[in-house]
Amino acid sequence: MPTAQVNGVKLNYTQLSHKGSGAAEDLVMLHGLAANMAFWLMEYGQHFAERFRVTLFDLRGHGRSETTESGYTPDNMAADFRGLLDVLEIRKAHAVAHSFGGIAALKTACADPARFSSLVIADTHINLGRKQAKVSTWETGEKVQKILDNCGIWLDVKDPYFGYHLITEIARFRRDGREIPEDLFPWVKHILDGNNTRTAEKWLSLMEDTQAEKELTSDDELSEDVLKNISCPFLALYGEKSQAVASGRILASVLPRAEFVSVPDSGHFFPRSQPDFVKSACEKFWSGHVAQQRKAG
Repeated sequence: MPTAQVNGVKLNYTQLSHKGSGAAEDLVMLHGLAANMAFWLMEYGQHFAERFRVTLFDLRGHGRSETTESGYTPDNMAADFRGLLDVLEIRKAHAVAHSFGGIAALKTACADPARFSSLVIADTHINLGRKQAKVSTWETGEKVQKILDNCGIWLDVKDPYFGYHLITEIARFRRDGREIPEDLFPWVKHILDGNNTRTAEKWLSLMEDTQAEKELTSDDELSEDVLKNISCPFLALYGEKSQAVASGRILASVLPRAEFVSVPDSGHFFPRSQPDFVKSACEKFWSGHVAQQRKAG
């Protein structure tokens, strides 16, 4: 796969040609932490290529992109995203982003609103939502906490960055060849691409050998005033049982052209567990909300 030199870093990417006739709009898809472009490639990339030219890439320190000592703050990751769009001469695109990939997409859209035709943000946790989650009850989290305690895994689901710490704990299980406790497995089976040891080792190296852990948890600075810069149609797609739901509700309430869709009986990794639902929701959004705005404009 080709690489692009962006902000002094080699980013691995691929582009899927539009399968239809005529010129196509661009769609860029961003994965979350401890994943890579394969998160979207087969199930989504090939499907959406019926409608768009699709660009996928590995975030800095992920997949086959370069790992650097530092450069993992929300601002850095957004600069990487925007820089890649520039290198690939993508002047305007639709974007679909999961988890931390959504931070990069949101910050880029806030800084350069005209760059996007639409945004689909899937279960991205922003700091405004983390603050609200600290004072609210996450019903599913209580169940997860009991399971963790019974398994002797000393994590606190009320920690604003609980998800990051859970990824690291599961990565250690994968690296060491230990079996995930049976009660916990249904909750974590989609982390690190299932049983992918290479992905686990990549994540642990990132956490242990670079500044990523400190920088990834720095303030995203996505205040309500900043978020209001986003002008394109917006879909907040969040798992019903996810810790990040508060963030989705905030985004939907702040952005004037936003809609919120709850994915039934799902947690953070619903793009993996419910791909048909996600594809249908995106198609409905693009054919409805986005098409209507284009006609009105």
